[in-house]
Amino acid sequence: MQNFESRFVNSLPGDSEVRNRSRQVHGACYSLVDPTQVCDPVVVAFSSEMASWLDFDSDWMVTKQAAAVFGGNVLLKGMKPYAACYGGHQFGNWAGQLGDGRVINLGEAAAADGQLWTLQLKGAGPTPYSRSGDGLAVLRSSVREFLCSEAMHYLGVPTTRALSLVVTGEQVTRDMFYDGRPRQEPGAIVCRVAPTFVRFGNFELLSQRKELEILRQLAEFTIKNNYPHLDLSSPTVFADWFMEICQRTAEMIVHWMRVGFVHGVMNTDNMSILGQTIDYGPYGWLEGYDSDWTPNTTDASHHRYAFGKQPQIAHWNLLQLANALWPLLEQEAPLQAGLDRYVDCFKSSYQTMIASKLGLRAFDEATDGTLIEKLDQVLQLVETDMTLFYRSLGRIEIEGMSEEQICERVTTEWVKNHLSEAYYDASQVSEKILLQTRDWMQLYLQRLIRDGQRNEDRATQMDLVNPIYVLRNYLAQQAIDLAEQGDYSEVNKLLQLLKDPYHVQPNREAYMQKRPEWARHRAGCSMLSCSS
Repeated sequence: MQNFESRFVNSLPGDSEVRNRSRQVHGACYSLVDPTQVCDPVVVAFSSEMASWLDFDSDWMVTKQAAAVFGGNVLLKGMKPYAACYGGHQFGNWAGQLGDGRVINLGEAAAADGQLWTLQLKGAGPTPYSRSGDGLAVLRSSVREFLCSEAMHYLGVPTTRALSLVVTGEQVTRDMFYDGRPRQEPGAIVCRVAPTFVRFGNFELLSQRKELEILRQLAEFTIKNNYPHLDLSSPTVFADWFMEICQRTAEMIVHWMRVGFVHGVMNTDNMSILGQTIDYGPYGWLEGYDSDWTPNTTDASHHRYAFGKQPQIAHWNLLQLANALWPLLEQEAPLQAGLDRYVDCFKSSYQTMIASKLGLRAFDEATDGTLIEKLDQVLQLVETDMTLFYRSLGRIEIEGMSEEQICERVTTEWVKNHLSEAYYDASQVSEKILLQTRDWMQLYLQRLIRDGQRNEDRATQMDLVNPIYVLRNYLAQQAIDLAEQGDYSEVNKLLQLLKDPYHVQPNREAYMQKRPEWARHRAGCSMLSCSS
């Protein structure tokens, strides 16, 4: 059995008050707090890969002892449970102290490579940072977080992981859409895992409060344990660190854009200092391509965190982090250099990414900027499934065709035949839309011919970056519907399916389909709230 460590608790200043009551916590990075006991914890799903990585035996993971540990009833040797103190900007406004209001960190366990990973329970009860909340979580949001954490990992997106999903046997009251109609829902707890859960907001709160010595301690702790390749004795270490945070964040956002992921609530307290996707709340997957779409009901009016705005929001969030780290550098130039690195890294990585999605060897500045701009316009002419559109492009064969023949062969009828599976309603695809799409397709195929790749090689390349299986909202909701009836088979089926998102799996055609019409406006399948 794992022995746990608690570097965060042992190395950083903690809350001097021991009572678990909602309050402002000053001069501390955390508060010690025990999980709330639950009546009947049961592990209903777990990541066998993550369990193996952390040296938890798969047979043990389904025992009552494992359920007691990951349900918050039992602590293993070395665990010192705590809730972290942090603040953040929410929807562009400074929110002050936030903190782990429904998350309790258990401690750190060694992975197979010797690295320590923090395990935390989401939904394990109130902490000093819960404000008026109960610190609990319900099954529907827990299923979504558990599945998406693992799905993103297998898509190749930097992310925190999920170890287990536990139902607690408790009922939790939630007003899902804040409309005055609360209801009882099954309670659940997800055990989340990451090298660290430190976020931008940890540094923001300390800086805002002028707790500068603790700010320095936390920065040095994070660099020592999570950026060990940086030299703490170097006079440029904080600048080098910020530069790398900016680069990692840019790379993460490019991956979001590649697979059509919309985080939904990109507040600075939801931004990992490691450049990993963190806090899966009202996220969504782009189905009908719409750069202005957000899955978050709270953001329905302003669309601040819409799909197409995520790159700009990440830059804005990094600016807030730069402001927080200013006392450590007291120089504008290195912080601006980091922000510039974000812009440059995002641009170059995005160009490389979009070229690979289109099956091109490399991005050509002379021609491909216009090609991508026109593609974005074409995708929004009529409701077009992003995932199926890119997979359809990979099936196009152009060998034996010249650039001159493209204009003759690629007609509106040809376009309709090749893209029909990606359109949600073929009756809405007018002749005008087909003509515009044909014009783009002709440019694209001529570009492919100049690129000179064989069809087979190009298709193979495209299939490695364009997934066929993503955690569509309606698929998650179907699993939730069954889980709320005590049937967790679909949760586990999705978990297995999403481990191989780039290859067509036998007898899994139903998971490759567009969102069905019944799911268009159904709660959990379209818009979601921050409530869990």
